[in-house]
Parts: sequence; structure tokens; C-alpha cells
Amino acid sequence: MSIQKSKFDVLLVEDDAGDAGLVKIALRHGDYNVEVHHAKDCDEALAFLQRSGPEYASAPRPDLVFLDLNLPGRSGYEVLQEMKSSPALMRIPVVVLTTSEAERDVAHCYSMRANSFVSKPFGADEFNHAIHSIERYWFSVAQLPH
Repeated sequence: MSIQKSKFDVLLVEDDAGDAGLVKIALRHGDYNVEVHHAKDCDEALAFLQRSGPEYASAPRPDLVFLDLNLPGRSGYEVLQEMKSSPALMRIPVVVLTTSEAERDVAHCYSMRANSFVSKPFGADEFNHAIHSIERYWFSVAQLPH
């Protein structure tokens, strides 16, 4: 049985404002106390994770990362690569949350050590259900690393 935390920090790496809003709303109305930190591109995500610059110097270590693959500039694959090759970041669970359903993307993400791959559902109810299922698994079923 995992130890229940009182608050979870989630890094949402998503450039689409609509999708980011749906994730934030779903987490706000979920069963857990979640603080969402939003990065709109690869550079912001890596700065947050590495606590670089004055803006992110006191950034919390996320308990979970939601990562879109299709980002402006550098792709989500680069965030995943940086995280999983860094001893300081490699144990943070990464859920790839993307519009892709391509088998090559699924296989590539898992080969890069993503912890989960979820294709974004199209309907609001289905999207909400998917986010709640993910948070329930990671925050009450799985045991998170410290």
C-alpha cells in the first residue's frame, strides 16, 4: 500500500490551450489535491524540471508529468529523452498524452522509457474520464518514487 500524500505536483507539457484547460479542469475536479504546473513547450518544461533560471529555481519536483508529443520547436520526444537520460529526473513517471494513435509513436515512446501512452479522447466526458483514471492509478494505486 502506498503512502497517501496530501498534495501532488503535476507538470503538464502542452501547447494547446484547450487541451491544457481540459486537463486542468479534470484535475481540479478530481479526488486528489493536485497543483498543475504548465509548460507550453520543450524549453519551458526542461527549465522547470532542471530548476534553471530565477523563474524556476524553486520549482517543485513533479510527482507526474503529462507530456504532449507535438510541441512548437523541439518535440515532446526531446523532453522524454532528457528526462529518462538524467539521473535526477529519470524516475519521474511520464504519461505521454497526445493526439497520436500511431503504433510507431506508441512503440517509440515506450522504447524511450515513457511510463504510459494515452491517446487524447475526443469527447469532453471521455477526456475527463481518462484524466481521472490516470490520476487514480498514479496517486492511489502505484507507488511513486521519492
